[in-house]
Amino acid sequence: MRRGQMLIGELSRRTGVSTRLLRYYEAQGLLDVRRGSNGYRHYDDDSVVTVRQVRALLKAGLSTEVIREVLPCARGERPEIDWCTELWEVLNGELAAMDHRIDDLRRSRGTLAGYLTGS
Repeated sequence: MRRGQMLIGELSRRTGVSTRLLRYYEAQGLLDVRRGSNGYRHYDDDSVVTVRQVRALLKAGLSTEVIREVLPCARGERPEIDWCTELWEVLNGELAAMDHRIDDLRRSRGTLAGYLTGS
């Protein structure tokens, strides 16, 4: 293995993310991986930052599909976003959809609370 590369277990230890989730991120196109001649996954050191970015963006409520669009513009672990018009529109759409889901949940909660107070 070349310098600056790690196996999936090491990436898991360094990020606190299970190997199962790392394989899922790979399958979703969120994490780049190279395969050795033995079939083992090899990750570069920058994969640690990528995994932390994915975790932060998931925590923000974004789907893996949207994260795939955001990652090329993400910098640092937090991450900071290098804005472009298309990305701004995607994230504004996500925010509007999230607001809509919140409104739906508030209505559902009100209906359920009404059942509880009506009994």
